[in-house]
Amino acid sequence: MSLRINDIAPDFRAETTQGPIQFHQWIGDSWAILFSHPKDFTPVCTTELGYLARIEPEFRKRNVKLVGLSVDPVDSHSRWLGDIEETQGAKVNYPIIGDADLQVSKLYNMLPAEEPGTSEGRTAATNQTVRSVFVIGPDKKVKLMMTYPMTTGRNFDEILRAIDSMQLTSKFRVATPANWKQGEDVIIAGSVSDEEAKKLYPQGWKAIRPYLRVVPQPK
Repeated sequence: MSLRINDIAPDFRAETTQGPIQFHQWIGDSWAILFSHPKDFTPVCTTELGYLARIEPEFRKRNVKLVGLSVDPVDSHSRWLGDIEETQGAKVNYPIIGDADLQVSKLYNMLPAEEPGTSEGRTAATNQTVRSVFVIGPDKKVKLMMTYPMTTGRNFDEILRAIDSMQLTSKFRVATPANWKQGEDVIIAGSVSDEEAKKLYPQGWKAIRPYLRVVPQPK
């Protein structure tokens, strides 16, 4: 199946390094980030898992759960975790899904549904499309999707920034401009008329153009 923003994220049951999970139940009332990897013991992914382990407290502050996925069995993940901690200086405290049967990779359209076999004998190059990030809201809908090539490490600071924007814009009728960061000015959503905006923002706004109305970030 293909996935689009605002689709319900496919639910699944899987084994992880922290025991079995039912994905939607595991998310609960939180936001979640599912980020995938083509193979254990690969260099770029090792740095990514380690970096996320270091900044996980920032996600927890925002009520965001992290879960990794790699196309290998859980026992392989468990061995990999030692390498990650030793080389990256951070212990991974979030679960990593074992996707040896390729179930989740196929469910999330990272591998073709008709892809045969299991992780046995597959290489990182074979699985190179399993390099995605899915941000999922408490409503279990996909809010953001990003896919990277194998040789390009993902920018998880950008994903944290995007989370800030999505959580803000889910609460207030605003949008965030290019390169926006927490605390900076925002844009009144295009769906808000000037009459509505007067009630929402009685202090007024800066109209750069009729369609580009800037206000301080609401709290």
